[in-house]
Amino acid sequence: MAESRNAALAAWMADAGMSAGELADAVNDAIRDLTGRLGATSERTVFRWLSGENRWPQERQRRALEAISSRTVADLGFVPRGKRTTSPLPPAAPSPSEDIVHRRRFVGAATAAVAIPLLASRPSRVGTSDVVRLHDSVEALVALDAEHGGHAALERAALAGADEALGLQRRSTTQRVRQRLFGLAADFTATAAWSLIDARQLAAAGKHLDRALTLAGMAQDSDMTMQVWNLRAMLARQQKDYGTAVAAAQAAQATLVARRSPLHASLAHARTAVGLANSGDRRGALRSLGRAEDTMGKVDTTQPRSIWIAFYSPAELYSLTATVRDVVGDPAEAEAAAHKALAALPETYRRNRAHTTARLALAQLHQGDVEPACATSADVFTIMSGDPLPGRMRQLLGTFHRDLITLAPPRIAHEWSDRYRTEWSPA
Repeated sequence: MAESRNAALAAWMADAGMSAGELADAVNDAIRDLTGRLGATSERTVFRWLSGENRWPQERQRRALEAISSRTVADLGFVPRGKRTTSPLPPAAPSPSEDIVHRRRFVGAATAAVAIPLLASRPSRVGTSDVVRLHDSVEALVALDAEHGGHAALERAALAGADEALGLQRRSTTQRVRQRLFGLAADFTATAAWSLIDARQLAAAGKHLDRALTLAGMAQDSDMTMQVWNLRAMLARQQKDYGTAVAAAQAAQATLVARRSPLHASLAHARTAVGLANSGDRRGALRSLGRAEDTMGKVDTTQPRSIWIAFYSPAELYSLTATVRDVVGDPAEAEAAAHKALAALPETYRRNRAHTTARLALAQLHQGDVEPACATSADVFTIMSGDPLPGRMRQLLGTFHRDLITLAPPRIAHEWSDRYRTEWSPA
């Protein structure tokens, strides 16, 4: 009877960007950390795990896999066969490498506590397992951003991660690992830039993006390069430099990953649409939006994706559609798109949900539906309850307030301002 492929292990390897040979090397390094002797796991062994031919690795390999991935072997798709035997391997104290992952210090902030890796002692050898651990740290920061929004503590944590990746890069053992560490440094630095864009600390964000683009080039990583151009387009839009926003979005379209991946291409087209809409090019904006929708229809949702672009989905495209439609003067279409976005957004994307809700309130206001718009805008504060509003969201609510003054009776505008000024106005 044919063996069942280990899809869970394959998915984790794809998410970590790890080949069979790299996983074998990482397992051997982890076994050395656990036992003092380098392991003998081969690339062929990993292929047997993936094919399902070997459903239950040796004890040392299981413990190494768990140390590398921070997952149980069951979560990695392994199943014991027959009677389990226990190796005489004694319990091991956490190695320095494990300390990178499991020991954390926390930086307090007004919005959240951000975990930063604490390196108690540096391992003498740097390899793929270090890449995986830093990859997990990026993932944790992205999750915090989705929940709380950008803020100074997130920036500090991301820059600390970039410094750690660059420090390990100087001691890495192979060119492949060095490039991956440069890529992670670019990812951390871009995350720091995004936290400042969301907080509307725009001058420093540009400096981070310049550095991230350099690091992405050194990593020869097209995916990271597109991430930087995507953020550059967002930064330029916040600065009202709409020509640069369009140019950056078009640079994102030209990256190798956007030419190969419909998901990346869709985001690049959507970002172009936003820039063109703000530039006053209605026809061009709607044309780019149509291309974003067409390429989104070609996305294979079963394929793993990079952490930074995990936010982009049909829900996010609906949200960007609401932005474009409202800017070009189609508030009814904007309202419909915002409702679709809110129906599809995961609950964990709290900041995105609040931002789309503010965009919905604007679309309602621009149709003259003043009371529903005010009620919708109040939901923003409910969604973000317990955290200060990121600067980008405060700016959007400021736009809502200005339009409310223009379009609504003075009494309503004053009531809204009196009720919510302390929450939405800058500190």
